[in-house]
Amino acid sequence: MLVLLPPSEGKAASGRGAPLKPESLSLPGLAGARAAVLDGLVELCAADEEKARVVLGLSEGLRGEVAKNLELRTAGARPAGELYTGVLYDALDLASLDTAARRRAGKSLLVFSGLWGAVRVGDRIPPYRCAMGVKLPGLGALGAFWREPMAEVMPEAAGDGLVLDLRSSAYTAAWKPKGAVAERTASVRVLHSQLVDGVEKRSVVSHFNKATKGRMVRDLLQGGVRPKGPAELVTALRDLGYVVEAEAPARSGRTWELDVVVTEIH
Repeated sequence: MLVLLPPSEGKAASGRGAPLKPESLSLPGLAGARAAVLDGLVELCAADEEKARVVLGLSEGLRGEVAKNLELRTAGARPAGELYTGVLYDALDLASLDTAARRRAGKSLLVFSGLWGAVRVGDRIPPYRCAMGVKLPGLGALGAFWREPMAEVMPEAAGDGLVLDLRSSAYTAAWKPKGAVAERTASVRVLHSQLVDGVEKRSVVSHFNKATKGRMVRDLLQGGVRPKGPAELVTALRDLGYVVEAEAPARSGRTWELDVVVTEIH
């Protein structure tokens, strides 16, 4: 099983230990594209702080993040699973998993990134600011930039097993499964169900959507669940207590779409 995750804007304040070693990152086929984005980002931040702040979509209060990007090659790095600290990662809580579950996480979790393309949770990277929606001078929109290199490496990374796609829309732009891989892919939407004047209303709540996805991945890892395909995933999630609605795609070469329905927000 390969689980595709979005990164988080929230990150650990600083890395620790040795600086970035690009050659040590997973998916070495992305090395050239990573170098191009890293060079472009550092060049942008070094040339004009205000322009960089606007291009990166940072508020005035986050202006200091521009200077941090200048230190990407020398700042201390830490495993991606420790670096990201947003809602999904707080719910996933990798550090508290047992040894076997952490080992499974290292093999199955892949985090998409505007700067790195995609990394495994054990890959050591420094704190950074560069979302997939950014348009870097000379490279353009990163979602489009990453499509070609991702198309070359992701089919091999996906292998012949299930792909559980939990990415947000900005990150799905970088790679969309096709053909046989698509047929083994399940994307998940979390819906909050509540009764309003006796009528069921469903909505997507961003914070809870992320938290539920984090808990769901944690439960799969802790349980050692290894579904072979989307249909088996639906069964596994229901066995874990989730309310899942799903239908097989009507056409070949399409991904499964799963709705996880919850009634409590926490």
